[in-house]
Amino acid sequence: MSGQPERCYAIEQLKTLQGSIADLTQSMVIQRARVEKYKDTDLTAARDTFSQLQVIRRNLAQAIGDARLLLMEAEEYQTAKTAAMLQAGLLSFDLMSNVYRPVYDAIQNFIKEFPVDGTTNAAVIGRLMNNVKLGYYPTDPDNISLILRGIQFPEGVTTNLFDPCCGCGKALQQFQIGAQRSGSDLARRSGGMSEFSASAGSEGYGARDDDCYAYGVELDESRAEEAQTRLHRVGFGSFFYSQVSHETFHLLFLNPPYLSVLNESGNRSRHEKRFLIESLCHLMYGGLLVYVIPYYRLTPDICRVLVDNFEGLTVWRFTDSEFKKFKQIAVLGLRKRRSEMPEDTLWLERYTVNPAAIPSLTEIPENQYPLPAQPLEVKTFKGENVNEKELEQQLRRCDSFAQLMARSELDKGVKRPLLPLSISQIGLIGGSGMINGLIQCDAPHIIKGRIIKVTRTESEDRYAANGKHIGSEIHETISNKMIFNVLTP
Repeated sequence: MSGQPERCYAIEQLKTLQGSIADLTQSMVIQRARVEKYKDTDLTAARDTFSQLQVIRRNLAQAIGDARLLLMEAEEYQTAKTAAMLQAGLLSFDLMSNVYRPVYDAIQNFIKEFPVDGTTNAAVIGRLMNNVKLGYYPTDPDNISLILRGIQFPEGVTTNLFDPCCGCGKALQQFQIGAQRSGSDLARRSGGMSEFSASAGSEGYGARDDDCYAYGVELDESRAEEAQTRLHRVGFGSFFYSQVSHETFHLLFLNPPYLSVLNESGNRSRHEKRFLIESLCHLMYGGLLVYVIPYYRLTPDICRVLVDNFEGLTVWRFTDSEFKKFKQIAVLGLRKRRSEMPEDTLWLERYTVNPAAIPSLTEIPENQYPLPAQPLEVKTFKGENVNEKELEQQLRRCDSFAQLMARSELDKGVKRPLLPLSISQIGLIGGSGMINGLIQCDAPHIIKGRIIKVTRTESEDRYAANGKHIGSEIHETISNKMIFNVLTP
């Protein structure tokens, strides 16, 4: 997006929908009048016009539903609530009614409340623009602790954890610690001992190699550098241009940015959907997805992706204080292979209109989701950009690189020729400065050599066949002349 002005896409889309909803509402009134005109004179035309009226109502209800999601994103919750009531009322409205005026007025008043002319909270717009500028909003640690209660880490198996937008790495580190504590509890119950090793930058704990490896990718370089102090591996740059092994992670933690962006083709796409689609291939079958999004983003397209690719899906609402601020939920499920017959998604979609029905994370059963007891190796993990610090560490551990940089036997000590040098070789060595010139003998002295350019001119007379002199040909030869100075005491 370099060279383009930064834009708040939620507000832009609301402005577009404002015009669309106004036009569709006007079209409904016009089509209803046409039905009335044709019903007594041309029944076929009346039926066709009524069918068009039904299509217009369906499109209008869809536009109001789309506006509701954008209003939630802009934190215009009261107007979003009005959108939900309007959408439900419109779908049940009798299209042959003669009382269209209240419906028309209600929709017109509704779209006047859209925050498209500076009517919305300036702090909200600032927050949305921070998202566009790669703003960072970490997951609440108390709610992660509740999520961890529902996860059962396998005993004696190294687990791989992955976060494709890891920020400073604090959230994924908390999952690391959870795996360590789980392993420690198992060891204590079996009479063994478990040790915790300190890690630079961690808050009292670090990842033990035999417990789990945590991998993260982060676009912001400063946060990625901080994440390196907490996680096993960190990829720098965009996740979408990183190279990561498929089906090798036991747990995928996904808390993507909640915003609409321009993709490479110039079209708008939702980050929370794109991250979900492009990261699930890295999760092993049977591995656990922890997907943190606002409840109103459980749109039909996202619900379809979740239901098609995960089983045992459950939805949990963040604790009251966090839910009030960010409306976040955690969707948990185990990856499965896609079935030929698509399953129903309505049960999941209903949460967007009835968030009170979502159970709190405080109610999640302990160890509800066991991770697969299958050790896997992450063979490929490369960020979009070169991680210089990690490369330096790898080169320090690389024996072949150390051997390559080590001095050979020929580079060490005093060098002596295998055969006696000729006069010309001695001259070249002396003139090039490869010897120090010190001659240790009965009368010590120093020989200093230097090379100068010498131009030699030769003239050659030319004669014709009859012996007549026809001129001279001059030849210039440039050669190197070596001069040695001998310095005595």
